[in-house]
Amino acid sequence: MKIFTTIKEVREAIGPRKSEGKSIGFVPTMGFLHEGHLSLVRESIRTADTTVVSIFVNPTQFGPQEDFREYPRDLEHDSGLLKREGVDVVFVPDQEEMYPENFNTYVEVHGLQDKLCGRSRPGHFRGVCTVVLKLFQIVGPDIAFFGQKDAQQALIIQRMVRDLNMNIGIKVLPIIREEDGLALSSRNSYLDHEERKAAGCLFKSLKHADQMIEGGEKDPRRIIQTVKQIIHSEPLARIDYVEIVDLENLDPLDKIEGDAMVALAVFIGKIRLIDNLIVSLKE
Repeated sequence: MKIFTTIKEVREAIGPRKSEGKSIGFVPTMGFLHEGHLSLVRESIRTADTTVVSIFVNPTQFGPQEDFREYPRDLEHDSGLLKREGVDVVFVPDQEEMYPENFNTYVEVHGLQDKLCGRSRPGHFRGVCTVVLKLFQIVGPDIAFFGQKDAQQALIIQRMVRDLNMNIGIKVLPIIREEDGLALSSRNSYLDHEERKAAGCLFKSLKHADQMIEGGEKDPRRIIQTVKQIIHSEPLARIDYVEIVDLENLDPLDKIEGDAMVALAVFIGKIRLIDNLIVSLKE
């Protein structure tokens, strides 16, 4: 496994592999890796000839009051995990490498970026799209892997790739969860013991939503009301949003017909967690 810190080094390492017709799989991360990330890495290794992983805590997707400086980082631990998995190339640029002086070009996907998480994190998805597009340009992957936990992000990246005619496949893999259902996230490390227990209300509420839909409930308002009641029963929880949306455009649904996504963001103490569940009303 080779670790590089500059764009030039990465291109020089990947170029010969592409010339030989080797397929390139890519997993962009912000580090502090967990089993959710590793599930993407393993799928890349299974699918592609060469696997590249980036580790870069991207400043442009953090708001002024968000946790950029506190975001957990452990490159030694991450490198050990990736080496054991059999990753070929790890790209660990610094901020100046990705955003040199006088950097002024940003990418936006209108119609998707201002919904759900975009409402409470203005500018977040502009930062995500910009850094992902830059990484795609640097690595030149044939296929890139993302997790369903960040469903809005994955949909936005898919739309960006489609709209800009990029010849890159995007594969979205299922959420990896703890035993109690909590979706794995680097931010889970912020939770103390009581907050960790309280965070179980997210998946508990999603399971109830799924049960209601399986039982034939078509009215999103009733389902959302139940989800909110379950979350509100946990004193440490504060809801950012709970919505049931269309899978293609993230618009709120008036009636569930076929597939939909129950999406939520909840503060547990000061820590904002997101989760979602794809549901289907079977006629």
